[in-house]
Amino acid sequence: MNGGVIIKEFTAITHEIKTLSKLCSKVSVINPKLYEKYDVKRGLRDINGKGVLTGLTEISEIQSMQENEDGSRTPCEGQLFYRGIDVQEFIKGFSKEKRFGFEEATYLLMFGELPTSQELEEFNEILGKYRCIPPNFVRDIIMKKPSHDIMNAMARSVLMLYSYDNKADDISIPNVLRQSLQLISEFPLLAVYSYQAYHHYHCGGSLIIHAPNPKLSTAENILWLLRPDQKYTELEAQILDVALVLHAEHGGGNNSTFTTHVVTSSGSDTYSTVVSSLGSLKGPKHGGANIKVVKMFEDIKANVSNWEDDEELSLYLQKILHKEAFDKSGLIYGMGHAIYSISDPRAKVFKSYVEALAIEKGMEKEYNLYANVERIAAELIAKERKIYKGVSANVDFYSGFVYSMLGLPMELYTPIFAIARISGWSAHRIEELVNASKIIRPAYQNVMPRRDYVPMGER
Repeated sequence: MNGGVIIKEFTAITHEIKTLSKLCSKVSVINPKLYEKYDVKRGLRDINGKGVLTGLTEISEIQSMQENEDGSRTPCEGQLFYRGIDVQEFIKGFSKEKRFGFEEATYLLMFGELPTSQELEEFNEILGKYRCIPPNFVRDIIMKKPSHDIMNAMARSVLMLYSYDNKADDISIPNVLRQSLQLISEFPLLAVYSYQAYHHYHCGGSLIIHAPNPKLSTAENILWLLRPDQKYTELEAQILDVALVLHAEHGGGNNSTFTTHVVTSSGSDTYSTVVSSLGSLKGPKHGGANIKVVKMFEDIKANVSNWEDDEELSLYLQKILHKEAFDKSGLIYGMGHAIYSISDPRAKVFKSYVEALAIEKGMEKEYNLYANVERIAAELIAKERKIYKGVSANVDFYSGFVYSMLGLPMELYTPIFAIARISGWSAHRIEELVNASKIIRPAYQNVMPRRDYVPMGER
């Protein structure tokens, strides 16, 4: 290509950008006061941050407030229940018996009851059998035009799996259950293989594709598929399994699960529904939060000389809050939650495992830094933002640190969230199909005045 052609193309692109920028200036901005005038619950939350009720569910419950005798509500220690069972007690149960829990959690969420030993064994056999993808799918779909974003690559793969399913549009419950269990089993493969393709074609890394082991748990298979030598310690697999359990479900009101309900209510197929939920989870306000935490801590490490000095840490965290440091957003990522105030039960459970892994990896110093930031940040945020209900670390505060200790690439942090959360999505999809008969169709208030049409020559 000669210089004249390059200059001509550059000029055309510059003109196009200017035209688009001019058009963007015409996009109207709605007056924020109109939301108050029409009592619109922005983000489907009331003035106190409580979610607007849009449905009923038996799948999970989040408790962060307790009802008082006078009808008032008081913040309490956070609790998360799967089908009425406290997740903290659930994790204690399978951990005490030295079992992996994600498959059992999936069974509980999908079918509403804890499985017997035989039921769990049969369920694991089904998942193991489904843990495969069509012949040549890796070559023909995943390896062609690999995406730098693994969530997008997974979405493309899920849409393509529609073409391999002879009953793709059948939304009868038995068929949707079959599709859901297949996707739950296939997600680790889609995520890891998509990453391997990206790492090879975009980063020049080696291309190693391992076949899954049907006898291993989901957590073990992730490490088995990802690592060249397929080796991992018992603690590594255990803590990844706990992470999957904690991320599997979080009430019907979170953005991606609500998306599952919305798309399901239209009568759409399972593959389109799951892709919609993936698109929602990909958003940095939802599934990408732990990446922000890891990047923030890299910044803290680079700018705080003594990680054990509370005063130095406090001064730098104040700079972050005052939009003077890190990404200038004024946010200490991983601190605070839309629902929990006093504590996020997932973070509490996770923290005990994080310390054990940090000791195994020789990263006690980094763990202590996280613990110190958690303690100091809670005090600073409550004081600076005048938050009296309490501020606590959420599950994202420690999950990114865990994934980094496991050697997982950052590109897989959100996909691992998806590998876990598809269990909850699947349970909610089936619940919506069984119980609902109406398409979800909320209303929007128009605030644009009516106008007359103006002929072209008079504009």
